[in-house]
Amino acid sequence: MRIKLLIAFFTIVWLILLSRIYHLSIKSNTYYKEIAQRNVIKIEPLAPLRGTIVDRNLEPLAVNKLGFTIEITPHLGSKSKIKILEEEIEFISSLFKKFDKEKLKKRYLKRDSPYSHDFVKVINFVSYEEMVPNFSKLSMRKNIKVMPASKRYYPYKYLASHILGYVAKANLKEIKRDKVAKLTGFIGRSGIERYYNKELEGKAGYRRVKVTAFNKEIEELERVKPTNQDIKLTIDLELQKYITELFQKKSGAVIVMNANTGAILAAGSYPEYDLNSFVNGISYDEWNKLANDFAHPFTNKLVNGLYPPGSVVKMGVALAFLDSKLLNERMQFFCSGEFELGGRKFRCWKKEGHGRVDMKKAIRESCDDYFYKGSLRVGIDKISPMLEKLGFSKKTGVDLPGEFIGSVPGRMWKMHKYQRPWYQGETLITSIGQGYFLVTPMQVAKYTALLATGKSPTPHLVEEIGGKKIEHKVQEDVLSEYEKSKLPIIQKAMQEVCNHPKGTASHYLNAKVKIAGKTGTAQVVGIPQEEKERMKESELTYYKRSHAWLTTYGPYNDPKYVVTVMVEHGGHGGHAAGGMVSRIYDKLLKMGYL
Repeated sequence: MRIKLLIAFFTIVWLILLSRIYHLSIKSNTYYKEIAQRNVIKIEPLAPLRGTIVDRNLEPLAVNKLGFTIEITPHLGSKSKIKILEEEIEFISSLFKKFDKEKLKKRYLKRDSPYSHDFVKVINFVSYEEMVPNFSKLSMRKNIKVMPASKRYYPYKYLASHILGYVAKANLKEIKRDKVAKLTGFIGRSGIERYYNKELEGKAGYRRVKVTAFNKEIEELERVKPTNQDIKLTIDLELQKYITELFQKKSGAVIVMNANTGAILAAGSYPEYDLNSFVNGISYDEWNKLANDFAHPFTNKLVNGLYPPGSVVKMGVALAFLDSKLLNERMQFFCSGEFELGGRKFRCWKKEGHGRVDMKKAIRESCDDYFYKGSLRVGIDKISPMLEKLGFSKKTGVDLPGEFIGSVPGRMWKMHKYQRPWYQGETLITSIGQGYFLVTPMQVAKYTALLATGKSPTPHLVEEIGGKKIEHKVQEDVLSEYEKSKLPIIQKAMQEVCNHPKGTASHYLNAKVKIAGKTGTAQVVGIPQEEKERMKESELTYYKRSHAWLTTYGPYNDPKYVVTVMVEHGGHGGHAAGGMVSRIYDKLLKMGYL
């Protein structure tokens, strides 16, 4: 009986074993085959090369410099293998003396992981020229791997720095949400590089390879190439260079824009900075110098600089006067040089006054007193909406990141922001572009184009992406038919600003093209009431001088381009910017744009 039980027991055990073997070898064959395949087939992502940025004539503005990375085999950080690591680092630093041994070792130990069999990158970039004489020496060492790499390079360094922007190392948050940034380690930080980052960085590719358990490649099974897209700008490099030379040793902004389409031919925020400094990480000293510079070279003044518009806003205020029907273009006020309201004197820039002034003369000679008295009659509730309609206190839509909207002050605006009532004196200073009123140079350029053509174009910097033309929102019809019918009055006054003997810009302009425009002197500091004699701008210290505006369009009879210049602490608009504006129009003529 015992023998029978023993035989039965062994029979059952063998049947169970045979059943399990059958299940593993036959039934689960497909499942384990798939696991085996995953173990030997590796998918390796391929990082795309960042798209280049060129000007309208295909001149390169942002390119990729080709070079190499240097990597060391993993798992050399243990006590038993640390000497091998030190020998390899010693060898690398003997070939490339600019790299510190201790820093390379620290970088390796930080990046090495017991869970990864990938080589550890210790040097992110070595230029092609540096690598060529050393390539064979490095290739002979089994623990070192040299791989191709690219680095963003800006051939013109400072030129158009606020338009182009720059790329820099991606942080952990950016790497988590951006798969391409995880591969390349870089991301667009400002300007076009940031605004069109997705298009420029492209899409990653991959390769499927068969490898051994020790990560040794046996065979490439499939390769899908990464893709990218180049960007063509509306900018003309030659004109951009010319304007940068004109703006040397000055702070401010300049915009040259097609008055009908909004295509920006040249634009600059000054002073500029070297974009290449940021690609691999700027030094503390360099950053400190930029951050503490009173001229604010790191601020993109085109869209992030907020300034009082001064008298350049008077055309918009005049249009509000006409639209209200409480004033017409023939109605006159007498300017004695000052206007008293509530015990306070509001001065006109011309101490002795302008005498009898109508709308055209008020714009031509920039009479403040006319706008004081007109604004009191019309009221802020009619002026503010018109200024907003003309594009202030809203984004222009330009393809640059982080555009500011500025502010058009008014009754509701002040209550919302400060919980205080509006006073009549604030209406007066708003009418001449002072007080709480803040604008960007890009807004002023767009506003000027609207006055010139009757339609509001969307400023833009990109013409093509990946060889395909971009369809931008060309023109916006914001004015009523009545408002459009009054534009010739404004345009004629702007023409006289630049051409009439008493025009505020005429003595400073000598362009070969007949243009129209408006000067603006935006005060930085207020003038005390007790000060009887107003100091000249030239007598003030630099940072107390007014910002100087001159915004123009030309030719007058057939508006093609807007040229807007703002010089920080430049004093009078015509004096500070007239010469530059004249030369820009002459350059446009010489280059065949006019």
